Formats: sequence, structure tokens, C-alpha cells
Amino acid sequence: MNLDNGPLTLALAVMIGLLCQAIGRHARIPGIVLLLLAGVGLGPDGANLIRPEAMGSGLSAVVGFAVAIILFEGGLGLRFAVLRQQAKPIRRLVTLGAVITAALAAVAAKLVMAWDWRLSILFGTLVIVTGPTVVTPLVRRLRLSKHLTSILIAEGIFIDAVGATIAVVALEIALAPTNGDAAAGALSIFLRFGVGAIVGIAGGILLVAALRVRRLVPHGLENVLALATAFVTYHVSSSIVGESGITAAIVTGLVVGNARIRLHGKVAEFSEQLTVLFVATLFVLLAADVRIADVIDLGWRGVVVVAILTLVVRPINVLASTFRTDLTRPEKLYLSWIAPRGIVAAAVASLFALELAHHGVAGGVEMRALVFVVIATTVTIQGLTAAFVGHLLGVRQPSRSGYLILGGNALARMLGSVLQDAGESVTLIERTVDVCETARRAGFAVIQGDGVDATVLEAAGIDGVAHVIGMTPNEHVNFLFAQTVAEDYRGPELHIVLERVDAGVTPELASRHDMHVLFAVEHDLLAWLDRARRGHVAIQRWRLGEARDHTAFAEMPGDSILALAFIRGPSIGLITQASIIRGGDVIVVAVATATAQHATAWLSARGWIEQNPTTASSMEKTS
Repeated sequence: MNLDNGPLTLALAVMIGLLCQAIGRHARIPGIVLLLLAGVGLGPDGANLIRPEAMGSGLSAVVGFAVAIILFEGGLGLRFAVLRQQAKPIRRLVTLGAVITAALAAVAAKLVMAWDWRLSILFGTLVIVTGPTVVTPLVRRLRLSKHLTSILIAEGIFIDAVGATIAVVALEIALAPTNGDAAAGALSIFLRFGVGAIVGIAGGILLVAALRVRRLVPHGLENVLALATAFVTYHVSSSIVGESGITAAIVTGLVVGNARIRLHGKVAEFSEQLTVLFVATLFVLLAADVRIADVIDLGWRGVVVVAILTLVVRPINVLASTFRTDLTRPEKLYLSWIAPRGIVAAAVASLFALELAHHGVAGGVEMRALVFVVIATTVTIQGLTAAFVGHLLGVRQPSRSGYLILGGNALARMLGSVLQDAGESVTLIERTVDVCETARRAGFAVIQGDGVDATVLEAAGIDGVAHVIGMTPNEHVNFLFAQTVAEDYRGPELHIVLERVDAGVTPELASRHDMHVLFAVEHDLLAWLDRARRGHVAIQRWRLGEARDHTAFAEMPGDSILALAFIRGPSIGLITQASIIRGGDVIVVAVATATAQHATAWLSARGWIEQNPTTASSMEKTS
């Protein structure tokens, strides 16, 4: 088999990269650590299966396409409202912080590595970036406080544009033949940001406009169009002014992510999947492209430089950038610890090594090796310790818990009371003012607004909720609500109620979208809502007396009994089509008072034993 084959190298990198990501998730360790090990182990200095040099100029093309998607996806996840809340520290970290990092890193390289100032300054600009490809997965996995989440993700995305642009300008100045050329290169930094922003805004507006026009983009092509837009804006901008495409890709994602378009969730999910693919592939390729001998030649000096960057430069950066902000001391300490470098640093370092060699300037290979050491060390150490340090400093959010219910109607309040009586937190979302007031008087936390509005969902604490329930009389609204949460806030378990007389949303459709049908089957919702509103419902508890399982909720007389929840030991769960009730479990049911005798006979005949009924005060909450 001929391994000096560019397409084969790329194919192997893709497959191995995805395997590393999968293993990392199962083992609950940062996948990028495995990617680096795989790249080195399977590269020319290891098993020699992956040979990036066989790709030639194709490697640069792959890097360009990958960076466009990675940064576009990062921009999609940023919200202007969230950015405004932490605008001061974010702005400082990507401006003042960038200058501090570049300057102190250059001094460290000069003193420790004994390089000349030109090479030292270039190294300083290369390690400005922190990299969303590493930071974002860490933040999503660890569930940090909202302050830290927004700051770390925003810094990682914006610093890529700032750091890469400054680094390229620094290279142009370093290689400029005259002082006039150097001055022109310095001024071009503003041109790069300006052109990138303009192209990005234009691309984002065009994409949003196309997606907003009904049926303009054929169904199924929306994601492909978003992908093409990200590629085009990146490369069009870079063709106008070199390296401005990074800014263009981020801005395009920002525009699309903050526009209220119907398909934003699908676009974001598709872009995130591509990001995983590209990150895995690039880390393997770029790690394989670094020679182990070059890293070893750095000796103890390389270790000292990394230690200075981690333990001195980053804390000074954070201290200056967060001065007189509302961040707590533990949050500042955590920011000081987390600054792993990523794809952009590796890609630009490889570019620098080639350019310096082309111009006959020594030191490019050593500089790339040192950047790789910085990436490998920060990714490994900070990736593996991020959870422990976050727990130690108390900056991690608690595990998801509680219920968020769309609907403040009497049936929703009835179920909410059952959950609250079991010690669960419950929040309702309701649009109607009068219904909101009724729910508040009943003791519920209520958010007034539209359940698919991002601002409303965030106000309701969607990031920390374990279960969401669509419980309006309109099953289409319930389905849309659950779908919105699934696409934009992946994590909560989804439940919806379905109307028996409406065939629009079927249990099969709900199941395909990973939604659970509440009450196990479709019901006559309007009838149960009317009963609950009039107070013609009794809440009862029944224990399964025999040592056998019960799954036959579909056989329950739906006009007499509505199975709400089950209690097993200290915990409570919702009744869905997947529920299995075991001997000794207790179910909580709503019984229509007009047919209570029939309901009692049906349950008793099947081995259920009635428990003490709910207190009257609990029932009054729902009326």
C-alpha cells in the first residue's frame, strides 16, 4: 500500500480523529489529548501511517476550510445579550490581554530560549490565541457558571481573529525589506478587521434573508447553504486582504446566530457536527507534522517557557483584564488557569515555519516545535484538571434538576403541584397575564412570554433544567417548544402532551425527535383541562401490590384516569410511553370525579392498592 498518498492520509486522519473523539467521550477525558497522541504516534516519527507532507499544498486548503467552519460555528453560539453582560472583561481579554500575552511571551522566549527579538516577538503573537476548539467542549462538558461560560467561549472565538491577524501582520513586518513596508504592514491590521467584518456581515445577512423566505431554499439544503456561505465569506475576504477570512467567518456566524430564523437550530447542529469532524482531523494532521526530535531539542527551556505562560503570563493577563469587574475571586482564578491553545495556533505556526524557511530566516522549525509543546501541554494538563479545579473553586453549576413546563393552565398546575409536593422545583412559562397571576398565587415560579423565545427560556433557567414539558392544549405548540429546546439547548429531557382528536403530531413523530409522550398515550386534553379548571378531578395515589411490572397505560380508561407520575423510593418520575412500574411503586393519577367509582374498580381489579389521597390544600393549588 502506497502511504505517500494525500487523499489516503486525509482519510486516515478523519477516521482516526473521530475514533479518538468517541473514545474520549466514553472515557470522559478531553478528546484532543487523544488526538495529539494519535497524531504523534501514527505520524512519521511513529507508525508512519499518517504523512501530512504527502498532502502538499492540500494541507493548507484543508486547514482553511476547517477554520472557516470552526469559527462560523463558534460565532453561531454567541448571543449579543450574553456578550453585553460581560462586555468589559471580554473586550479587555481580546485587546489588552492580547498585548500583555504577546509582550510577556516574547520576553520569556528571548530570555529562556535565547532567540533574537524578531523570532521571540513572532512566538509571542502565536500564543495569544486560546482556541474555541478546546475551550468550548470543556465549557459544555463541565457546566461552569454563566459568567465563566460566556467569557471563556467569547474570548476563545474572538481571540482567534485578533491573535491570528496580529501574528500575520507581525510576520509581514518581520520579513519586510524596508521600513516603509513594515509600517504599511502594521497599518494593515485595521484593514483586515474592517474587510473581514464587512464581508462577514454581508454574508450573514444574505444567508438569513435566504432562509427567511419561505420555500426559497429547498428543504434539506439549508445546512449545505450555511456551509457554503461560511466557506465563501472566509475565502472571499481572505482573497481581498490576506488572513481577514477569520474575522469574516466569525462575524457571519454572529449575524446568523442572533437572527430569529426558523432553521437556526438545524444549522447550528450541523455546523457543530462538522466542527467535531474538522477539529479531529486537523489535530491529528498537525500533530503528525511536528518532528519529535525538534521538540526534544528544546530541552528544559521549552518546559520553562510553558510554565511561564501558564503560571505567570495568563494570571497577569486575567488580573489586568478583570480589574474592577463583577467577577468573583474564584472566577478570576479559574480564568487564570484555563487558556489551552488550539487549531489556529498550530496552523499559523506551521505557516510561519514555511514562510521563514522560504525567506532564509533560521528558527522557524524550533518556533513551531515550541508552539506545539505549548498546545500539547496546556491542552493535556488544563483539559484533565479543568473539572477538578472548577470543583475546588466552586465555579461549576449543579447538575440539571427540576421541571420547566410550557403552560400555566389548570392541568399544568395540577401536575406541577404533584412534582412540587415531591420536592422538585417547577417553573411555568405562560403568555396570558391573568393565567400567570393565577399560577403565581398558587405558589409557582412563572415566566411570562413565548416559550420559543431564547430570552424567555434563558430567564426560566433552561441551562439548569433537567426536564421540559410542553403542556398547552395545542400539541403543535408543544412539539415546537420541545423541538426548540432540543436544537438550541441540548440537554433537558423532552416531554409533550398530545391531543387524541388531532392527528397532526403522532407518538411516532414525537419518538423520532426523542420526545416522550406525557401520560403515556394521547388524551382528550380539552376535556381534562375543563375538568381540572372546574375542580372535577381528584388526585389519588395507588401502589402496585404484586411483584410484577406494569406497562399497560394504553389500556387505562383515558376518560376516567390520567396517569401523571410514579414514585419509586425518594424519587418521582413522569409517566410516559416508556415507563415501567414495578411492584411496590406508587403511581399518582388524576381521576375524573364523575367516573371515580369506575376508575377505582378498574385499578383495584388489576392489583393496585389505593394509598392516602392528596391533601385538600394541595388540590387547591390547581384550582
